Amino acid sequence: MDVSIRRVNAADASNMLVYLKQIGSESDNLLFGAEGLPYTVEEESVILDRYAVSDKAVMLIALDGDVIVGNGVFTGFSRQRIAHRGEIAMSVRKDYWGQGIGSALMERLILFAKQAGFAIISLEVRADNERAIHLYEKFGFQRYGLFSRFFCIDGQYWDAVCMSLQL
Repeated sequence: MDVSIRRVNAADASNMLVYLKQIGSESDNLLFGAEGLPYTVEEESVILDRYAVSDKAVMLIALDGDVIVGNGVFTGFSRQRIAHRGEIAMSVRKDYWGQGIGSALMERLILFAKQAGFAIISLEVRADNERAIHLYEKFGFQRYGLFSRFFCIDGQYWDAVCMSLQL
């Protein structure tokens, strides 16, 4: 297996939608389920194109050949009083867990945020997602709170741990 990581572009839209449906069906740790995201290929293409050219946000994909097996997003806030902050979200296909893909994505996302001049990265992670919490703590993220009832999945509520990294 030879996984590469690169910035997305508009041409990745169809493969990204396939990836999102797959990971949504594999885990309850995401903000969506097996339905994926409600975008057409054209709409997803526009979204990815924005990430491809932004200097305040980046979306990276991990590829095994032509197949997307992971993605990571850093989105910087634009409002003046919080423009020093941004958020991270990431996912990896279940059959690729434990292979260092999450770490490789995180390393590049943090580097992007630093180079773009951000001071703080934040994220929320399902409180029982110990694997992800361990990854974030490995990179220096600190827990700063608990968001009760953050997720509602099939009528059941789940808490999220709020974490941040000072750059």
